[in-house]
This record gives sequence, C-alpha cells and structure tokens, in this order.
Amino acid sequence: MPLLRRDRPVEIQQRSGLRSRLGELEQSLTRIAPGLSSRLADTLDALRHPTRRELFRTLAAVPALFLLYVLILIPFTPSISSIRKASSEQPAQILSADGRKLTEFKQSNRQWVALSGISPHVIDALIATEDHRFYAHFGLDWRRTAAAAINSFRGDRQGGSTLTQQLARNLYPEEIGRAPTLTRKIKEAITALKIEAVHSKDEILETYLNSVPFLYNAYGIEMAARTYFDTSADQLDVLQSATLVGMLKGNSYYNPVLNPERSLQRRNTVLKQMLKRGKLTATQLDSLSKQPLRIDFERQTEPPGPAPHFARQLRKWLIAWADRNDYSIYGDGLVVRTSIDSRLQAAASQAVTRQGNSLQNIANAAWGKRSAWSTDSSLVQTFIRESPEYATAMAKGRTPAQAMQEQQADKDFMRALQRQKTRIQIGFLAIDPRNGQVKAWVGSRDFEEEAFDHVQQARRQPGSTFKPFVYGEAYRQGASPNDRLIDQAVEIDVGGGEVWRPADGTPPSGEAMTLSDGLAYSKNTITAQLIQQVGPAKVARLARQMGVRQSKLEAVPSLALGTSPVTLKEMVAAYGTIANGGGYLEPLLVSRIEDRDGRVIEEFSPQEPELALGRDVAYTLLDNLRGVINRGTGRDIRSRHGIRADVAGKTGTTQDNADGWFILMHRQLVAGAWVGFNDNRITLRSDYWGQGAHSALPVVGDFFRNALRARLIDPRARFVAPEDTGLWTRVSAWFRSLLSPDPVAEPKPPPTVKPARKQLPREEPATPAPVVSPPQTQGDPLQEKIDQILKESNEAERLPTDPSPAAQAEDSR
Repeated sequence: MPLLRRDRPVEIQQRSGLRSRLGELEQSLTRIAPGLSSRLADTLDALRHPTRRELFRTLAAVPALFLLYVLILIPFTPSISSIRKASSEQPAQILSADGRKLTEFKQSNRQWVALSGISPHVIDALIATEDHRFYAHFGLDWRRTAAAAINSFRGDRQGGSTLTQQLARNLYPEEIGRAPTLTRKIKEAITALKIEAVHSKDEILETYLNSVPFLYNAYGIEMAARTYFDTSADQLDVLQSATLVGMLKGNSYYNPVLNPERSLQRRNTVLKQMLKRGKLTATQLDSLSKQPLRIDFERQTEPPGPAPHFARQLRKWLIAWADRNDYSIYGDGLVVRTSIDSRLQAAASQAVTRQGNSLQNIANAAWGKRSAWSTDSSLVQTFIRESPEYATAMAKGRTPAQAMQEQQADKDFMRALQRQKTRIQIGFLAIDPRNGQVKAWVGSRDFEEEAFDHVQQARRQPGSTFKPFVYGEAYRQGASPNDRLIDQAVEIDVGGGEVWRPADGTPPSGEAMTLSDGLAYSKNTITAQLIQQVGPAKVARLARQMGVRQSKLEAVPSLALGTSPVTLKEMVAAYGTIANGGGYLEPLLVSRIEDRDGRVIEEFSPQEPELALGRDVAYTLLDNLRGVINRGTGRDIRSRHGIRADVAGKTGTTQDNADGWFILMHRQLVAGAWVGFNDNRITLRSDYWGQGAHSALPVVGDFFRNALRARLIDPRARFVAPEDTGLWTRVSAWFRSLLSPDPVAEPKPPPTVKPARKQLPREEPATPAPVVSPPQTQGDPLQEKIDQILKESNEAERLPTDPSPAAQAEDSR
C-alpha cells in the first residue's frame, strides 16, 4: 500500500497528458471530417448509380484481368516441342561396345503399344466413362467444366477434366501440379490446348492409355493387362476393360487386389456408362454385372539386363548429361554406346555366379552348425536387436527381454535373418588401362535380390592389396627392389598409449629380405617398416593420385596393411594406373552418344593421363607384382587357372577373413574382385577359404582364362619396359647391390610404452594352399610358342618359375 500511495501523483499526471492529446486529436478530426465525409458519400453514390461507361469498364476489367493472368501462365506450361517428345516416348537405347543391347531407359515400367494393339472394349469403356464428347471438343469441354464448377460451388466436388486434360496432368505432374487451385486448372487447360494443336485424337488416346498408372509399378494398359489379368492389351474383354478403366477414378481406392468389392461396384458403374453411350445392350449389362472380377494378379518387373549395376550408374550420369545438353533420356530416342563388352560382361557374370555358389555352400556349412548360429550367441542376439522386427516389438510396449524372446521363437524370422546375414556377396570390375574404359561390371551375385553395388557403393578394407602404394612411394623416393630390410618383430608407437604390432603367420626369421620378396610374399613386417621410412601421409597422397580419390585415407602406419576402407572401383582404377605406365585415367562409361537417326551428338575419348608415377617407377612396381603371380601369394593364377600371359597382381585379406581381394593386371585389361558379406562381423569361418587367394582370386582367374581363350585380350601382349630400364640399368642395379653390405639384424629395442590396452587390427597369414599342377595345353602350337617366349623372358629377368619354400606362406591380411 505505501508503494501505491507514493506512485499515485505520477499516475494522475499521465492521465492528464493523455486527455490533452485526445482533445487535440478530436479537434483535428473535426477540421478534416467534412472533406472525408463528402468524398465517401460521393463514392457510395457512384457505386449505387454507376454510369454506363463506368459499368462497362468494370465488367470489361474482370475478363481482361483473367486473360492477362492466363497469358502470364503460358510460359510456365510445357512447350509444343516438349509435348511432342513426351507424347511419343522413345527411351534411350543402351548398347555395349560390340553392339549388343544392354537395356533401355524408360521413365517407368511400361510397354508401349499402338492404339490398334489395344482392345476396342478399353477405348469404349474409357470414352463412355471419362469423356463421352472426346471426339467433339478441342481439349476443353465447356459444358462439363461449367457443370463441375456449379456442383463444386454447391458443395458436391466433381471433376470436369477431359481426357486431354488428364493426359496433360499425367505427362507433366511437376509443371502442372495436382493442387485443387485455379492456377493448376488454367495450366492444365493451356497444356491441353497445346496437345490438341499438335496431335490427332487417336494419338492422344494412344498416349493416354500408354502413360496412365495402374499401381504396382505398372504404367500403361499393356502392363496393367499383364499385372491384373495375365493377358495382353489386345486380348482384354469387356469385364476386364471395365475393371481397369474403373481404377482410373482412384487407383488405390478401387484396387481390385486389396479392395475387390469396391472394384466390382466401380466396374459395374463403368458398364452402366457403356450402356448409356450405346456400347452395350441392357441384356449384356444384366449378364455382365453378375460376373465376378476373376483377377489373375502378378507383379511385373523390368528385366535387369546383363549389366544392371553398370546401367544404374550410367543412368545417373546420362541424366546429368541430358540436362546440360537439353535432351530427354526418355523421349529423344538417344543411342548410347557404352564401353562395356558384352562378352567380357558375360564372362564376369559367370565367374561371379560360379564362385559365389561354391562359397555359399561353404558359408552354409559353417553357419548352419548349431554352435555358430545359436539363439544364445551374443552376435546373433545383436543381429536380432538391430532388426526392424525387434524395433516393432519394442514399439508395441514389449520389454527388451520379451522382444528378444518373441523373435527367437519366430522360426521364419530367424531363418530369414540367418539367410540375409550369411549370404556371400561379390563385386567385380574390369577396366582397359589404356583408355580407362569399363569393360565389365558386376555389383553383386544377383541384382534382383541384392541391388546394392559392391563395386562403387561398398567401402571395405582392402588388406594387402593396398601394399603396392607403400612400395610405389618407396621406389618413387629412390629405393630399389633389391634393397633389404630385416624380417623382425615390429612395434610402432601410434600414440594414446597404444602400440601397433603387425605380424605374419609365422615368427620373424630375423633374416634380410629384399623389397621385391617382401611384396611378393606379402610380408607385413617388411611393409610396416617401409611405411615408417617413406611416411604414411606420402603413401596416402600417392594412393589418391593413382585413383583412390573418393574414400578417406587415414595417414597412420596401419594404412600400409589396408585399414582404411575403399571401393573396388577405386582400387581397380589405381592398379590401372600401374598398368598404364603411371598415368591415371578416370573410368569411362560411354564412348559415343547418337540421336535416333544415328547422327553423332558427342564422342567421349579419354583425357590425357594424369601422371601419378614415373614410367620407370611404375614398371618397377609392376615387375615386383609379377613376382606375386610367378612365385608369391597369387601363384594359383599360373598353377590352377593355367594363365601363361604376362600378368601381375596382388591378393588381399583383412582381419578375421572378413574381406577377400584380388586384382590382376594385363596390358589390355585390369580386373579385380572383392568377396565377403554385407556385414563384416560375418566371415567364412575358414582360414583357408577366407583368404583373398582362395575367395577372390578364382573369380578373376576364371574371368581371365575365358577372356584369353576367346581372344578378347591378346595372350601375347606384354608390358613394355621404359627405354631407360635397359641392359645398362640392370647391370648398374646389380653392381650397386654387390657393393651394398647386407644389413645386420639389430637387437630388438625395449618397448618405449606400456603394452597397449587396445591394439589396431593385426594381420595374420592363412593356411597355405595345396599346389596343383597346371593344366596341359598339348597340341596348341600357338600356346607352346607363348610358353616358350615367357620362359625365355623369365630366364632373362631371373624370375624363378618354381615356388620357393617362402612361397608356402600365403597372403597376409
């Protein structure tokens, strides 16, 4: 209360000032009020008693403004040329390099049929139900539009669109839209008038019936006939035609599969409309209305083609190209000549299928055991908790224990989960290193079952296939293949109290080993020492320059053994750099694009190679990788697959056999394969089959053997050494090696840090593979000549042809 008494004089002063201002405002209004009142009165009088001129101007302004609005919208509707393209669908044809059709890029799952190939019952039902004055109007039915507008104002919304207007909406859903607004109706009407201006009534009907959707990814009357009645469009009877036409009012609401009763009622409504328009007699209507639907439903799927994963990547590229160059991949009839060789693609698919089936049998045996796939297994329980079914159970209010118990008791769920998790997957890619053209691309074992692309989408640890980047950087810095390092235990402080201890399957020998042998036998201890000398950051930079350009590489010592995930496409492209003399070429998908008349629109030739390695360094590295094939971890290429051509390559296996890799280089072709499971927590549970030498190598070996036999690549082609690696260079290198003293094994230094609580992945070798005699090639003079040339070459290069004891150590991870 004291506060209120103290503030009261201020309040009285504020009220006094407000009254003074209100008085001043009242006086001002009094002065101007007569003028305002007079003007307002004149305006009201003019509205009550307009002159003829004013009335005419007012009435003329409304249509003028409406016409102006229409004119403004015209540029925002599809052009005449666009309508011509859209209404005459000509999808892009995708051809292989040898002229075979791979696929075509259709806007939807549609089989275009001419109007003459459509049952007359369909046309009768459509016109009778949707637009009975179709042949009388020019795109707009004014009587129907006016009636629909009046009924809509009364609260009974009705559609007044003609077939031409519906076609405009179907062809251009984005430009016209589907919102119930005046702007949309005007755009629709303008587009309908344009369509009528450039097309006949029969063309409009044909386009309409081939573009209308029927659910289940079925577009057009032909796919609808196949989906719902297992017949073709020209064989549809009256009842079938009425059922499909009835769906057009609302596909989902009148879906004959999910809502048969509604569909039946709508079908009979269409039959009544046909009676009304003279297409049926009363007797026919009475008989037909009593018939059941008789649906024969089967989803229609587009054939994936021989290279579906490649086609998916190509579609993305082609859409971007078409946008830049003002073309439509669906309506311009483009002919796209790709780099794929259909024969090599077939060989790759066969190799993937064959090896995938063999490894799947091994996986089924390994994971079919009760001890491996048990509901008590912590790994299996983790898979259950990660499943959508478990999440659904939790959303229903189950406790974690109850949700787990429910899923474990569901035998169908557990079988499906086991099959999903333990299905072997394979990715394969082949590139011509001379021009970067992709020759074969297989993204998974079965595109329809697994559309995920293990060539470009999947990123997995490459294991020992990454080692050539380490040796390449060493040679770039001046090292020689004859330089030696001690095969000894290695401990590398990686910071944070952790020590990296890379190891091989056998204890270190303590002996000196050349770098070329270290790469051929995939020695982890040698590679780990080497990356310490050349620097992880420089190795990562070289890998990026050679082709690993999208994946992130961690510049840490363990990078030497392939701990940073990469894609198969990147790795094959990088090996292509080696085979191309050190020049990187971006993988090329298309060689030429033509128009529908065969005129060349654009040709795509490889760009100038980006120099990543000097030619001498690249050849030195490639020559070392020959040793992998001739005497090292990839010798099965010679012994099992009988390949005698000049090839080089590398195997790779990651921790716990989660990933198997192999990449092989020929002068005309570089091919690589990855084998594993989608979830890297699942492995083949075999130290033998889990290795890249036994999982991925057979895929590439099978492919190359068939390619060589079919002469798709030249068995006599050889990698050519640079000019500066002649006889004098070889003699100089040999002389330098004599003068260089052999290194002496140094005592192992004491650890500088405490034992690591958590170590980085260690790589351990796998069980050696049995040696199999190479297949005989008797009676082939050409093959004997090739063998003789290779034998002489090996003797000249001092490459041993028989496996040494060291060759018994298989590929390390």
